[in-house]
Amino acid sequence: MPVVARAGNSARALLLTGVPGVGKTTLVRAVAAALSGRRLRGFTTDEIRQRGERVGFRMVPFGEQSRIMAHVSFRGPARVGRYGVDVAAIDAVCDTELALDPDAELYLVDEIGKMECFSTRFVAAVRRLFLSDRPVVATVARRGGGLIEEIKRRRDVVLWEVSVANRDALVSRVLGWIDARLDGG
Repeated sequence: MPVVARAGNSARALLLTGVPGVGKTTLVRAVAAALSGRRLRGFTTDEIRQRGERVGFRMVPFGEQSRIMAHVSFRGPARVGRYGVDVAAIDAVCDTELALDPDAELYLVDEIGKMECFSTRFVAAVRRLFLSDRPVVATVARRGGGLIEEIKRRRDVVLWEVSVANRDALVSRVLGWIDARLDGG
């Protein structure tokens, strides 16, 4: 597994990247389920499908109701491929789930991608998280400029590539990484 470790054991952010559809979201959901007793903040994403075809994406926050962030029927200037992006929906989720919370033990962010980065509030919230003392586990687009590139270049992150071959084994590795930060292990 290609691993870029810039900060060794002192890294407080773990980034998971890989090709679309490889299982990054499934991995984050499994990690969140294993940490159900912990105080988590952040969100996962779901595909919206109609008759077997992907037509959009939904943000599923840990502390509130889900919101549709992108859909083929959405109009407007914020677009990724055939999807229109609802920046206000992203803003609403990041204002609550990505706000610095002294009670939060860990932030799980799925994902730092092109759609989310249309929101200037999302970009600012992610930057604040990466400057805070809270551990962060995030999926990040494999390609992209701006915040995507900036986050991957940070010296205080570890970047792991998710593949079909390693995605199931990564659940325990990610949990071990988190335990070392939360419990001082």
